[in-house]
Amino acid sequence: MADISFIQNGQALSLKQQIALTAKLSVPAIIAQLSTIMMQYIDASMVGHLGADASASVGLMNSSLWMFWGVCSTFTMGFSVQVAHRLGARDSIGARAVLRQGIITCVIAGVLMAMLGLGISGYLPIWLGGDTGICHGASVYFATFVSALPVLILNYLAGGMLRCAGNMKIPGLFNVGMCILDIIFNFFLIFPSRTVCFAGMELSLPGADLGIFGAALGTVAAECICAAAMMYWVCRRQKDLCLRGEEATKSYRPTKKVLTKAASIAVPMTVEHIVFCGAQIAITIIVAPLGVVAIAANAFAVTAESLCYMPGFGIGEAATTLCGQAYGAARYDLVRRFAHLTTILGMIVMTAMAVAMFVCADMMMSIMTPVADIRSLGAEVLRIEAWAEPMYAASIVAYGAFVGVGDTMLPATMNFGSIWLVRLPLAAILAPTCGLKGVWIAMCAELAFRGLIFLARIRWGRWLKPGKEPQSPGGNVEV
Repeated sequence: MADISFIQNGQALSLKQQIALTAKLSVPAIIAQLSTIMMQYIDASMVGHLGADASASVGLMNSSLWMFWGVCSTFTMGFSVQVAHRLGARDSIGARAVLRQGIITCVIAGVLMAMLGLGISGYLPIWLGGDTGICHGASVYFATFVSALPVLILNYLAGGMLRCAGNMKIPGLFNVGMCILDIIFNFFLIFPSRTVCFAGMELSLPGADLGIFGAALGTVAAECICAAAMMYWVCRRQKDLCLRGEEATKSYRPTKKVLTKAASIAVPMTVEHIVFCGAQIAITIIVAPLGVVAIAANAFAVTAESLCYMPGFGIGEAATTLCGQAYGAARYDLVRRFAHLTTILGMIVMTAMAVAMFVCADMMMSIMTPVADIRSLGAEVLRIEAWAEPMYAASIVAYGAFVGVGDTMLPATMNFGSIWLVRLPLAAILAPTCGLKGVWIAMCAELAFRGLIFLARIRWGRWLKPGKEPQSPGGNVEV
């Protein structure tokens, strides 16, 4: 069976082998993404049983947290993509140098972002228009998560390095483990001590009764353990990247060459994500006046919808790896074939998930909240969104392919231009008359538009520019 080394060694790949390799990398990535979503489902379900106010506190802060998490993720891509290019060119020494520099740079960035987040945590719920009754809980929830950003960014870095090296299984396994730990921690941290009946016996279960603070603390603890495990694997076990012996003692000081390249990849993605999340925050502000039920329904529906689109992000990660390594190996025809194959696969998978979401919308919402009004409204907007998922898949996976070759500026502009010029104006127009459903109709229309422009670019655009990469083996090692 073909593996990632076929790309690096210049071996021929038939269409069947290309499809098999795409599936081989995509399936573990999809499982990893689904495990992350299951963790969000569990958090949402447990918090949902605390009542509408607790749900609204979490829902109010979600878009802001996504901004910080996304900046961490996009920041690390500047180093991960360089590793994919160097491994594609069979330059493992250069790949290790990029890894060392990435560790130091990402820790510094994580500390700075944590300081920023903690500084605004007390004011953010008020800026977002939250009711007085939910602002304190929302602030505590947000501050708990952002305080862990220096560790969380290493989790993203380690996962990105492993995936760009072609290892999708280990991040997937660790993400599943993180999901299990999150369940365990939340079970004891969110709720008070209680007695349950099991097999005819009464069991007394301890509980810290920390509410939404416990939900955040449990998730952060699980993520920190996962980050430590993945960093250990990258630095000690991963072939071509492990830092053992002399490699571990070499310089970790970031160099201008690596930082410049990382910036050229990550800065457009980071700016795009900030502007994109700024739009999401603007949506939150539009939704906030609609009331606690609308805020909670919107938050739960976003979490429920993620079960549908996260497989697309998993396939997008596979696209980044395949296109990045093929680009590093200067196999440009193969880059295009992998870009097309992964995009088609993403659209097929997310179409199937959209059908399931449309049919099971009521059940998906009932898992997360016992409040009938929230369940009903959330199910309605999920069925609206299902129509956009195939085109959303096209934009997600095509974006991953573009990232693999280091082309991020125009795709980033396309992403945030679409949401600011299509989704926000439509949402602002429809929300006063159609309520939350109007906001989601605007989202559906914008995602369909975004998918069309990404499909057009992957088919006719000049996104693949041969000759800029890679550095050949035996080049300047101290990158």
